[in-house]
Amino acid sequence: MREIYFTMVNPGRGTPLARQIPMSSKFPQPADETDDPSDTTDTADATEAGEEKARSGIQSIEVGFRLLDVLTHEPRAMMLRDLAQRAGMSPAKAHRYLVSFQRLGLASQDPVSGRYELGGFALQMGLARLARVDGVKLARIALSELRDRLDQTVGIAVWGNQGPTVVHWMESSYPAKASLKLGDVMPLLSSATGLLFAAYLPRSKTEALLERELAATRKTMADIEPLLAGVREHGAARIEGMLLPTIHAFCTPVFDSNGDLALGLIALGHEGAFDTRWGGEIDSALRACAAELSYQLGYCAEER
Repeated sequence: MREIYFTMVNPGRGTPLARQIPMSSKFPQPADETDDPSDTTDTADATEAGEEKARSGIQSIEVGFRLLDVLTHEPRAMMLRDLAQRAGMSPAKAHRYLVSFQRLGLASQDPVSGRYELGGFALQMGLARLARVDGVKLARIALSELRDRLDQTVGIAVWGNQGPTVVHWMESSYPAKASLKLGDVMPLLSSATGLLFAAYLPRSKTEALLERELAATRKTMADIEPLLAGVREHGAARIEGMLLPTIHAFCTPVFDSNGDLALGLIALGHEGAFDTRWGGEIDSALRACAAELSYQLGYCAEER
């Protein structure tokens, strides 16, 4: 095995020191040309050890994060003893973490009351995340997995200039004959998507469209209020063959950081192959997906 040397330089004068140190004493040596390339045992062991270390993570960070998690979900600043209790640790241990979090700007302490709150850098992190997040992009990724799991046609709708508009569509292995396409605007009163947006958006956004549809059906706003209240009560909209015979659909809301409706997740299918029960497989899967997306967009359910 070859010895590789480097020369140490005196930083004050720029002249070499008298002695040289083998590089092998401080840095790993490159593999010698004569090494047997088939001997991969050590490399495999090192790789496995590295992967295991990556999976194990840093426990102290995860423990300390419990304090930040409590502060995130607590609407008021907290005393040390209460914060520690909620995080499941002793006040002394919590204090050590909080000292570091204060130095990093993740937590702050009121000098008068002594209560702890999230710090300025925590706000910057949240704002940076919100600025980069794309709700439709996240929903497309999530719905791809959901479509494969349920084998139902799924889609995404957002509010456009003319009403709730389909912006993404993924068909199941047995496509529903719904004749829907990207860019279609859904009616407010005869589709699950429309009912969802009519129920959750401010009336100022939906009033003109609602009045137009009501005029065609000879109904009044008072006639549809119970229907919209039912959507809010269930936390989702459901249609059974209203817009298209034998086609059933759910539409579930995704909320943004302000608690406003950001988009609707759609699932539809044929009668007999589509579970229309509240709390059934499709409804539950859509709700779980919508809840995760809302969380990613910064929504906190307790605030609603």
